[in-house]
Amino acid sequence: MIHSFITPRPKKLVSGELKLVLFFFVVTLMMLAATYLFLFYKTYDFVHERKSVVQKEAALRKTIDQMEKQIKTIELEAKIAERVTTDNAVLKESIHNLFDLVPDGITLTRAELDSSSLILYGITPNKDTYEYMLHAPLRSIFHRTYTGFYPIENGWYRFVSSNFLDDEKSEEIE
Repeated sequence: MIHSFITPRPKKLVSGELKLVLFFFVVTLMMLAATYLFLFYKTYDFVHERKSVVQKEAALRKTIDQMEKQIKTIELEAKIAERVTTDNAVLKESIHNLFDLVPDGITLTRAELDSSSLILYGITPNKDTYEYMLHAPLRSIFHRTYTGFYPIENGWYRFVSSNFLDDEKSEEIE
């Protein structure tokens, strides 16, 4: 009993439409897998790059700390150098003023200058010349002055003049 006008065709398990749907499904899965692999690689690369950046940051921090220590050392050395330069300039000026203070009639043989004292060794024609021309200016500068005279063969005198500045800190305490 045949009721059909055409001859029956064999039925296929996978039709053309199903093949098309399976093809797009496979393509979609491949695109998802490729996206997943790309993101996995980028995440791995990002983690690796982050570790590298953290290591560089630690190295830079260490270098910065070393540089800051060097800067502090250099600043300290610059302050010390400035203080030494200032002290040298003051000392030079003090020595210049000392030699300007000594009159022509008096000859110095030795001078010892300290931060709070001045000891002069020299020769003077007489005690009065020393007293009026050198001792008076020294008394105006120093708190305490002591002088010893020693006669020499030609009638002149050798002298040792010890001059001291009192320590201002010890005066404040008393």
